[in-house]
Amino acid sequence: MSRKPKKGYFVRGQFVAEGSELDLELKRELKGTEGTSRTDKKRESDQLQDIGVELLTLRNELAERLNTQGHITDLLRDALADARRITNFEGKRRQMQYVGKLMRKLSEESVVAIQDALNEQKMGSTRDTLALHLAEQWRDRMVADDEAVAEWMTHHPHTDSQQLRALVRQARKDDTTSKADVAKGLLPRQGRTYREIFQLVKTQLNALEDAAHIPPEDDAVYKP
Repeated sequence: MSRKPKKGYFVRGQFVAEGSELDLELKRELKGTEGTSRTDKKRESDQLQDIGVELLTLRNELAERLNTQGHITDLLRDALADARRITNFEGKRRQMQYVGKLMRKLSEESVVAIQDALNEQKMGSTRDTLALHLAEQWRDRMVADDEAVAEWMTHHPHTDSQQLRALVRQARKDDTTSKADVAKGLLPRQGRTYREIFQLVKTQLNALEDAAHIPPEDDAVYKP
């Protein structure tokens, strides 16, 4: 008969069993400020634990910046690393509770810095999504209308016009969607050339954004 696994969490790769001397010592160190109600402590702990969950997905360069600035302690960094390795649901839940407790020990400045880093990551994802949508819009317009190709070249004169026009012509040939299919609401058949136009457009948009340091939605090339 297998033994029932002990309840606990990891600290710097070491398992700490609940109720052990080390567990009691850590809990004493992590004890909240006197005078705070249990409800307030629970709310604060839950909020910080939620931030800890988001920290598991933080990009390496943002996490390294927080480490360099001293906003993430060694203990917290190790606890997060252990949490990433745990696959058992209950084990991960308890580990994240421990992460929440560690985050309660951080200064308000550090918590704000962590939230700023998480927001920066979210904004980056939003810009990437907008850039993809913009590239898709340009591709669809150019395949459907020669005037859109001319408009694109006006805004992006460094684009290889011969390559772009050749890709557009081939994409139109590859599209065998009938009028009946369009009436049924079916999307055009998208082949390799269709994807090549998208990549060409996206590359040009990214180059323009890098040069101008502006969000892709402010590219001022197409307003639907």
